[in-house]
Formats: sequence, structure tokens, C-alpha cells
Amino acid sequence: MSRPIIAIYGSSGYGREVMPCARKQLFRYGVANDRLVFIDDNPANDFIHGHEVVSYSKFMKIDACCRHVSIAIANSSIRQKIAERLLEDGVALWSIIAENVIIMDEVDINDGVILSPFVTITSNVKIGKCFQANIYSYVAHDCQIGDYVTFAPGVKCNGNVIIEDHVYIATGAIIRQGKPGRPLVIGKGANIGMGAVVTKSVPAGITVIGNPAAPLSKKNLRRR
Repeated sequence: MSRPIIAIYGSSGYGREVMPCARKQLFRYGVANDRLVFIDDNPANDFIHGHEVVSYSKFMKIDACCRHVSIAIANSSIRQKIAERLLEDGVALWSIIAENVIIMDEVDINDGVILSPFVTITSNVKIGKCFQANIYSYVAHDCQIGDYVTFAPGVKCNGNVIIEDHVYIATGAIIRQGKPGRPLVIGKGANIGMGAVVTKSVPAGITVIGNPAAPLSKKNLRRR
């Protein structure tokens, strides 16, 4: 009888960080380690941390009753392309949630998310497809997170914030709380710099840095 095959797509830094969480999650369901692999189309090694590294085409040829993949790649556009290919090929998007993640009341989480250790999602939060929250990040009450959003380590997203699709928020950034009915909005494809303190809405496609966060320009780069 065929068994499931499960993979982390991406064997670089983040994929290797996520693998122990994936292994523990599957252990709780009685899934053996030999059914958990990395997918990488340009692998440097055949095995990493005891798990086989296979190409996507090889993964699709492994005898299995079903296939599940979590995409551990920070670039959101690449993540979307891979997710769309997986779904076209009948592969399910798999969510990895570390065992010490805190999830409170009325939280709606879409498929394919990765919540790393020490992440907190509080109450009345909606999270889109293939969201990634790295270690020690949090999302506070009444927030909406779009598809393919990435939080680097230590991101602090306070309440009443809307983060649209494909936003990247770098390490240690802080998003100020919005107001009920007047949320702070981070527009689609925006980039929030490392350690930035965002005190007002950010337009789509803009990169902001600093405290308070301001659009990236040659002038504020010279100040650094």
C-alpha cells in the first residue's frame, strides 16, 4: 500500500531551519522520516540532515498515495509560481506550524503557511496562502495578512493592520497599530526595511526604511 510523500521545497537556509519543525509535526502523526524529503532542482548534496534531496521531477515519480509540499523560499514571486505548479500537478500545499507556536481565538489560516518557533498569532486574525513568519514574530488582533507575505525574524505586527499580497517585512520591523475601521495598510508588494518602525500606511510597491519609516531614496541612503 502506497504511503504519503511530504517535502520541503528549498534546501537552503530557511528550508534547513524549517525541517526540524516538519519532522516533529509528522512524528505526531506517525509519519516516518523516510517519507519527508527536500525538493531542490540544483542540490549541492544528495542528503541534508538525514533527508534525501530530490528534484521536483523525481519527487513526482516517487510511489505515493498523496503528495504534500511546504515551500520554504523567501522570494514571494517564486513561491507563488511553485505553489501554482504544485496545485496544477495535484500536490497539496502543506502548512508547518512549530509545536510552540501560540494561536488564539478566531484565527483563519490558509494553506501552505510556515509558522516558525515562538511565533504568536493572537485573536481575530486572517492569514493568506503561503504566509511565512520566522522566529519570534507576532501578528496581533484584528489583522489581515495577504497571500505570499513574508515576515523575517522578530517582526512585530500590532493590531488593526492590513498587509496585502507579496509584502516582505525584514528583521525586527515594527508595524504600528491601526484603529478599528481605519486600519494601517501595507500595500501590495511593499518592502519594509530591517528595524523600520512603520507609523502610517505604506503604498503598494514602495520600500520604506528607518524610524519613523520613510520611502527609500538616495538622500536617506547617504545619511546611513
